[in-house]
Amino acid sequence: MTLQKIFLTFGGAGLFKKAPGTMGTLASFPVGIAILYYFGMETLFMLTLAITVIGVLEINKDEKTTGIHNPEHIVIDEAAGMWLSLMIAVSTANTMSYPNAVILASILSFAAFRFFGIWKPSTIGWIDREIKGGLGVMMDDIVAGIAGGFLTVVILIGLEKVL
Repeated sequence: MTLQKIFLTFGGAGLFKKAPGTMGTLASFPVGIAILYYFGMETLFMLTLAITVIGVLEINKDEKTTGIHNPEHIVIDEAAGMWLSLMIAVSTANTMSYPNAVILASILSFAAFRFFGIWKPSTIGWIDREIKGGLGVMMDDIVAGIAGGFLTVVILIGLEKVL
């Protein structure tokens, strides 16, 4: 396997036959949590930015070679979206007064990101359909990650009010 394929499939997670996007998200989830825990929010943000920029460039190369837009095995976009959702959720959970808020935020950020990543409402769907190349592949999941993070924040704030 080439280095490009390892990168685009997030270490091979995108090669699963069933639900490669969910598998890519599932593979990136504990990696994101570990980076947050050991290296902090700034490091995860910079890594997310780096894989987004590199992802756009490498996906463009892959599309030129294969002629296929957004093949299922490319899941680096899921990693970027998952990590954004996680960062938004955890940064809010760190301000919460109830126990296990960070654990709950992490789990909810995963579910909310997959919800938006699969459903693709509004702008997310438009980006997926209309923006071609690596930018389109990466951006729909970036926006889904932001939406997932904000949905998680709304849920966390609602829970804080009732707990």
